[in-house]
Amino acid sequence: MIKILIFFLLFFTSSVSAHEAQSLPYGPFLSGITHPVLGFDHLLAMVSVGMISAQIGGRAIWTVPATFVIVMFFGGLLGLNYGGLTGYEIGIALSVLLLGSALAADKKLNANFAMLAVAVFAIFHGYAHGEEIPTIAKPPPYVAGFMTGTVILHIAGVVLADISTHYEKGKILLRLLGGLIALSGLYFLVSAL
Repeated sequence: MIKILIFFLLFFTSSVSAHEAQSLPYGPFLSGITHPVLGFDHLLAMVSVGMISAQIGGRAIWTVPATFVIVMFFGGLLGLNYGGLTGYEIGIALSVLLLGSALAADKKLNANFAMLAVAVFAIFHGYAHGEEIPTIAKPPPYVAGFMTGTVILHIAGVVLADISTHYEKGKILLRLLGGLIALSGLYFLVSAL
């Protein structure tokens, strides 16, 4: 897993600024899915949200990711209708940095605090998705696509964290992944400034 993460860091760091694509090679729905999945900054944040929700456990396994998806939808509407704001890439980079740091620290966050934090992060991610909808896309299927992609990544994070806890060194692996995610967030932040 670590080798895969390092591979992506070394060879796909340009995806941080790859949000501008204006073509729809897979149609609006599948292109919507690819935005959070192929945008490395989004991918790391979404998987981290799932991992943190699993780390908290209980109802947080679904309430934390659901909060993210719902608020991201409204952030997407903002981006779609009121585009032109700057600085949202800094918010996205901070989300990756802080989510990764929380995983690396291995602290069980309060579920309400986690929901509030991911809601703030979701505004930036949603805004990016909404503002960067290709001009040739029909917004409803594209929005459904990026929401579906986000849900899939949250589930992947929950599964990854759950599987890791069943192994002796699973917590160490999660902390190490959190550290690598935080370092990626720092890189994204420096690139966005």
